[in-house]
Amino acid sequence: MINGRDIYDVVAALVPLYVAMILAYGSVRWWKIFTPEQCSGIRSFVSVFAVPLLSFRFIADNNPYTMNYKFLAADSLQKLVVLVALFLWNTCTKWPSINWAITLFSLTTMPNTLIMGIPLLEAMYGNWTSNLMVQIVVFQSVIWNNVLLILFEYRGAMLLMQEQFPQTSGNIVSLRVDSSVSSLNCRDPLEVETEIGENGELHVLVRSMSRNSTSAASVLHKSYSTTTRETYLFPLSKGPSAHFDFGFSRSKSDGHCVSNNTLDSSQTFQNLMFLGSNSNKSQRNNDVGGASAGSSGSIRPVGSTGIVGSSRIVDFLDDSAATLHGVQEMEEGMEGPVMGIQRERSVEEEGNKKLQKPLAGVMIKLILVMVWRNLIRNPNTYASLIGLVWALLCFRWNIEMPEIVKGSIRIISNTGLGMAMFSLGLFMSLQPKIITCGIPRVILAMVIKFLLGPTLIIATSEMMRLKGTLLSVAIVQAALPQGIVPFVFANQYNNHADILSTAVTFGILVALPVTIIYYVVLEMI
Repeated sequence: MINGRDIYDVVAALVPLYVAMILAYGSVRWWKIFTPEQCSGIRSFVSVFAVPLLSFRFIADNNPYTMNYKFLAADSLQKLVVLVALFLWNTCTKWPSINWAITLFSLTTMPNTLIMGIPLLEAMYGNWTSNLMVQIVVFQSVIWNNVLLILFEYRGAMLLMQEQFPQTSGNIVSLRVDSSVSSLNCRDPLEVETEIGENGELHVLVRSMSRNSTSAASVLHKSYSTTTRETYLFPLSKGPSAHFDFGFSRSKSDGHCVSNNTLDSSQTFQNLMFLGSNSNKSQRNNDVGGASAGSSGSIRPVGSTGIVGSSRIVDFLDDSAATLHGVQEMEEGMEGPVMGIQRERSVEEEGNKKLQKPLAGVMIKLILVMVWRNLIRNPNTYASLIGLVWALLCFRWNIEMPEIVKGSIRIISNTGLGMAMFSLGLFMSLQPKIITCGIPRVILAMVIKFLLGPTLIIATSEMMRLKGTLLSVAIVQAALPQGIVPFVFANQYNNHADILSTAVTFGILVALPVTIIYYVVLEMI
């Protein structure tokens, strides 16, 4: 029977994490100790050193030959069930939405196991649960984070095809991506150069635009010969948490392109209204003076779905944090999350009607190339793989890690949990509000995170015949707050980052009472 001492142990395990988060929040919001630039440096340290070495230490210390495969199968089956359900929704219904499919998968199946799960489950059920949590972390790092990355790159590839080749993507026989392009994340300006062969086949080259080409003097060129080469500007937008970039492009009758105006977060709403008035003015001027030249002449900020404007110059607007917060909150208060989903569906459906499906081989190659480039640039990829290989070797042949190496890793990894929570506090302090996506959406996100995820894990655990404490551990693990990696991806790829950021920050705030409720209820059953 659970008693007050058990509850105290759980609270004592989590409160230090909240202390680190509150100190970081106060250091920026109340005491003005850190600037946004310094916060960025701290987050870089956490992502490049602290968390990767923490992952390495946990994975390397875990015996891979004693994994609980029934427990892992229940967790993996939950994720597969959600993937299949979302796949059927996107293929068998009239209202598909790859944006919402990715977001729902993240909310339902990707908890914060490494930072919150290990100390919480150890306090609830004992030290033996840390091995189970590490096993979940291994599977998330090696398999499920990469599945999520594939989904995001697929989305980016489809946006590229939809905007640049809506009726001719089926004619693409080769698609090369320059080595300077690390991701189709809809944030960095890209050039898409198309060469048309004699038989109508398309040979496409995607490359990053240089700084010079994104300046006001950059020129869109077009030349014709036996083959045709056309250069387009592909999505231009950025979206870090502390600053919001309203990337826009304006085509003029002289063929010049003006792009990439960056606005500070403190002036977001005022500058947005300024952009709107300039947009109308520019449209009127171009309607009068530039109509004969065939100029589109409009400046259009775009939401997260990101397909609007001229087929040659497209504009992307990051809605990752508090962009258009006042307007968005009013709209969502009136229409609710369901109407918001339907609105995004209609935009995607309109684009899908125009899209000719590209060749499967071309798309698969493009996605695999981009996923590989993301993986080789991610320190956590190396930390997870090296830790897994080391664990396989050392537990097979009883090899001890040299003390000088172990000590070097320990001194940094020991900062991992505290610095990760400190970094989350810095992120929260740089947001205008903790809830950045509106009340209806945060309710939807919390219901999916804390109710739907655990419900599904109960079903899959029953299929794997998990019983007793093991079943309780699986349920509480599924009820942990939102993982950080899905939010990082959502922010990078400009897809419902406001919802994921709220799920991370607000989810951590309510995680303590929610998990204690689950703990008490499961002990009483």
